[in-house]
Amino acid sequence: MSIPLLEYSPLSQNHRVKGFEVPGDEQPRIYTTDNLLAGSQMDMLIMAAYRQVYNEQQMLDSHRQRFLESQLRAGQITVKDFMGGLAISDSFRRLTYDSNNNYRFVEICIQRLLGRNVYSDREKFSWSIVLATKGLQGFINDLLNTEEYLSNFGYDTVPYQRRRILPQRAQGELPFARMARYGEDYRDKLPRPSRRIPTGIFDEFEWFSFQTFINRADWTTSFSLIGFLMGLALLLILFSQANNLIGG
Repeated sequence: MSIPLLEYSPLSQNHRVKGFEVPGDEQPRIYTTDNLLAGSQMDMLIMAAYRQVYNEQQMLDSHRQRFLESQLRAGQITVKDFMGGLAISDSFRRLTYDSNNNYRFVEICIQRLLGRNVYSDREKFSWSIVLATKGLQGFINDLLNTEEYLSNFGYDTVPYQRRRILPQRAQGELPFARMARYGEDYRDKLPRPSRRIPTGIFDEFEWFSFQTFINRADWTTSFSLIGFLMGLALLLILFSQANNLIGG
C-alpha cells in the first residue's frame, strides 16, 4: 500500500501570477518545439534541456543521451519525455541522486523541473515519501505529470526558472544553475584543504592538533637534537669567553 502525498499549501505567490516585466537579460529564454524553424534551433533546445537538468557542472560529452536526442529530433518523443529521460539517466543518478539525501534531491528536482524553489519543508517531505515509495522513475513521472508542470511548460517547452524578478528589485534571484548539486551533509564528507605538515606526523588533509602532535612526535630523536643544539651553544659560549680572556 503506497503512502498518500501529504497536503501542503504554497507559501509564495511569486510563481503563481503572471509578470509584467520588460523582456531583458534577467528574463529566461524560452525554448519550445512549437516554433522551431531550423535544425540549429533544435540543437539549442537540446543544450538548454541539458543545462536545465545537468547544470553547467555536469555538461560533459560522455553524459549525453544520444538515443533520446535522436528520438526527440525524429518527433518520437516530446520535450517532456526528453526531460524525464535526462532526469532518470545513469549520469544524473550517479552525480546527483547518489550524492544527496532524498530531501536535497527533491529540492533539486523541483528547482530544475518545476522552475521554482520548494514552498516549505512539508512539500519537501511530501515528495520525499513519493521518492522513497515509488523510486526515482516513479518520482520523476509524478513530478512531470503534475498540473503545475503541464500548465507552465506543457509537452513542448524546456522548463526554466520562473519569475526570477521580485517586486521592487533591480536584479533577479540567484539562478538555480549556480547552486551546488549537493547539500551540506555531503559537502562535509569531501576532503578539505588544510595546512599540511611536511614532517609526516599528520595525514593528508588532516587538521593540525597540538595533542595529536604530542602523541605522534618522535621524542627520542627530538631530545637528541635538542641536546646536540644545547651542546653546540655551550661550546660557542666557551669559545667566546676564551677569546675574551686571550684578548684581555
